[in-house]
Amino acid sequence: MRQLLFFCALLLLLALTDLPIGYFTLLRIVVTIGAVAVVLTEFEKGINFWVIAFGLIGILFNPFFPIYLGDKSAWMPIDLITAVLFGVKSFINQNNKNND
Repeated sequence: MRQLLFFCALLLLLALTDLPIGYFTLLRIVVTIGAVAVVLTEFEKGINFWVIAFGLIGILFNPFFPIYLGDKSAWMPIDLITAVLFGVKSFINQNNKNND
C-alpha cells in the first residue's frame, strides 16, 4: 500500500510538468485507485480526516465522470496538495508498519 501511495505522489508531482494528455488520463486512473484504497482501509477505523480527504480526491480525479477545471494552472495547486497528502499518508503508513 505504501508503494502505491508513494507512486501516486510521484505521478502527481510529474503532472506539474508539460506532458501529453494521455498522461493525465493515466494519472486520473492511478490516483483514483490510490484514493479508493485509502478510503477502504481507513473506513474500518470510522470516518476520519483520511476518509474524507481521499474520498474527495477520488471524486475529483475519477476517470468515469471527469471534472474539468479548464486551464492546467487550475490543476497545479490541486496536484501539489494531493501529492503532499499521498506522501504524508505513505510516510504515516511506513511509520505504522515499523511500530507494529
